[in-house]
Amino acid sequence: MHIRPFALRLLATPVLVAALALATTGAAHAQAYPSKPVRFLMTAPAGSSIDVIGRILADKIRDPLGQSVVVENRVGAGGTIATDAAAKAAPDGYTMVLSFNGPLAFGPHMYKKLPYDPIKDLAPVIITTSQPNLLAVSAAVPAKTVKELIDHLRQNPGKLNYGSIGAGSSSHLTMELLKANENLFIVHIPYQGSPPAAASLAAGDTQLLFTVPTALTPLIQAGRVRAIAVSGLTRYSLMPEIPTLAEGGVAKFEALAWNGVLFPAGTPRPIIERMNREMDTALKSADVRQKLAVAGLDPVGGTPEDLAKLIRSESDKWGPIIKRTGATVD
Repeated sequence: MHIRPFALRLLATPVLVAALALATTGAAHAQAYPSKPVRFLMTAPAGSSIDVIGRILADKIRDPLGQSVVVENRVGAGGTIATDAAAKAAPDGYTMVLSFNGPLAFGPHMYKKLPYDPIKDLAPVIITTSQPNLLAVSAAVPAKTVKELIDHLRQNPGKLNYGSIGAGSSSHLTMELLKANENLFIVHIPYQGSPPAAASLAAGDTQLLFTVPTALTPLIQAGRVRAIAVSGLTRYSLMPEIPTLAEGGVAKFEALAWNGVLFPAGTPRPIIERMNREMDTALKSADVRQKLAVAGLDPVGGTPEDLAKLIRSESDKWGPIIKRTGATVD
């Protein structure tokens, strides 16, 4: 049967209309995001570096998004509780998490049964900050340099305790790496985040702590704890007066603390790109950079792919180290 061109146009019209309607609906849906408040899970308690970063960003992106960003602290299990909650949330762009290298890169090597897969179950959005850990000691510890501290630890095996912000965190693993490298015996006491870990150090309940400077800076300024070194290969630009562990004789020592925002896997790419764009702009803004600098935090930003690459590279780097140190959580 022969159908004339005019008839073909008539037949095609409903199909075209339907296609255009779907395209318009999809575009409208993408443009409407977000149409309700976004839940922002924190892997650490109020007052921690994670919480500081999260609240600064939530406040900054609220107006560009046109919706509230509700910060919710879901503390426990070294950050894996909040990270798992995000991994299991609906992939609609309304739940995201600010996580860190513990739950994202160390966890698979330290937990026998991690309830999520950092690579498969989460969609990276952006790296927020990256900085070295600061090694500090309680005022009662006589050491003022890395060498003096290591000598003191060797002369008192098992008599000193070190705190961490949680089992499986960078705070924990950095000290375990130092212990392994220098053949030291120090007892680990994990806490739920940097505020209680720092308070323990100031009170003398623990004698050493590796963590980002946020919770330690006021205590250092008050003379209640003493800064010894930073864990980067080079001096930290925000605290240039503090030497590196390498300068103190611990060769090629590097352990960084970094954080990143993630959605559940399966979140639509336009939503990921929108959130990445707003957060990257925020991290580049002068007021946010100033607020983070005051807390001793160095903003990074970048693409979702940058965070994905960082998670994989850090997991590859720390897997063998974790095995060598014997550090576990279970």
